[in-house]
Amino acid sequence: MSFGFLGIQFGFALQTGNASRILQTFGADVEHLSWFWLAAPITGMVIQPIIGHYSDRTWTRLGRRRPFFLTGAILSGLALLFMPNSSALAVIIPPIVVGAGMLMIMDASFNVAMEPFRALVADNLPDSQHNAGFSMQTCLIGVGAVIGSWLPYVFAEWFHVAKTAAPGIVPNNLLYSFYIGAAVLIGCILWTVISTKEYPPAEFASFHQEDEPENTHKSGLAEIFSDLANMPKTMRQLGVVQFFSWFALFSMWVFTTPAVADHVYHIKAGDTSSVAYNDAANWVNVCFGVYNLVSAIYALLLPRIVKITSRKKTHSFSLIMGGLGLISIYFIENHYLLLLSMIGIGLAWGSILAMPYAILSSSIPVKKIGVYMGIFNFFITMPQIVNGVIGGPIVKYFYHNHAIYALIMAGVFMFLGAISVLYVQDGKRIPTIDRI
Repeated sequence: MSFGFLGIQFGFALQTGNASRILQTFGADVEHLSWFWLAAPITGMVIQPIIGHYSDRTWTRLGRRRPFFLTGAILSGLALLFMPNSSALAVIIPPIVVGAGMLMIMDASFNVAMEPFRALVADNLPDSQHNAGFSMQTCLIGVGAVIGSWLPYVFAEWFHVAKTAAPGIVPNNLLYSFYIGAAVLIGCILWTVISTKEYPPAEFASFHQEDEPENTHKSGLAEIFSDLANMPKTMRQLGVVQFFSWFALFSMWVFTTPAVADHVYHIKAGDTSSVAYNDAANWVNVCFGVYNLVSAIYALLLPRIVKITSRKKTHSFSLIMGGLGLISIYFIENHYLLLLSMIGIGLAWGSILAMPYAILSSSIPVKKIGVYMGIFNFFITMPQIVNGVIGGPIVKYFYHNHAIYALIMAGVFMFLGAISVLYVQDGKRIPTIDRI
């Protein structure tokens, strides 16, 4: 069921690890990076609830969720092909504008494919298996992200593909990585589309007769807003945790490359075509691969850890480790030691991708899983939008363009998330067999 997520995260890792690098190559200043990144969460905030709403109500020859996987895969693949080649349109449109547009299209396409995958796991598994289901999904996410993150470094250092290019041009090692990412993303989602079974509406309803009847008085956006206003208490509380967590993650994705280039490699601002800058950027990809590798392994351990402690305590511990990992980057001078920081970040990332969804899926009506998973995305996109608006000016005027301080701020927000999760009401329903 979740194999397609490996492909999505392969492409997403290329985006998170290299979008800032590509935009800087096209001429973006450090303080403006977060503004360009705004395109991603804004499109996600709009698209995911709509996709969730209509995937709840769709049934075709391909099933309920699978048509959305397939559409998102095709659009994501095209965006991965076009974004690093934005400079080809420089005669007509500035490449920075094209690159930002491709970032928006890419993220919108990822969202079309990604949101129904969350709902598919909740559709097909009983509540007692949600921890294991979302943990396995997180493991496959980690595997895809590791490969996607390391690919530019592997091309450059193992196969000696050019890692530098003329000013304003994306190096070949990055171009080839994006091409392979497009192929892997489409191939993995096709595998899920072809091999996965979905329960037809009548059979699905027979498993969930005890749940609330579906609201038939409203449709489309009216029902989405109604569901938003009447979301469960657990979902509202998780929203606070998500705000702190995703504010921190957005800072990490946007500012790690310039922070490492400045603070660890001591590269002069704006020197994006040099060998040293591209070495720094490639090493950031390696670091991102390490935290995703840690998250994949940690995801397999999460169900056992939860049985010993609880969902909330597990998630709180993980976020604390993420905060320590982010803040520790400030004290590092040798770039190899950055890999130690990534361990803590990987624990946080593994838990962020699994625990909130496991808690949420136990507290929402099964007939509205798709739309509520989409609405839950508000709590992911909103902190990114807030960070996107204020993050750049903070780096410019308060941190004097030293992006490393944005990572310290991200660590503090992880700590706040760790505290707030302890106050979440976990509506976990434990079947009798589990108690026995």
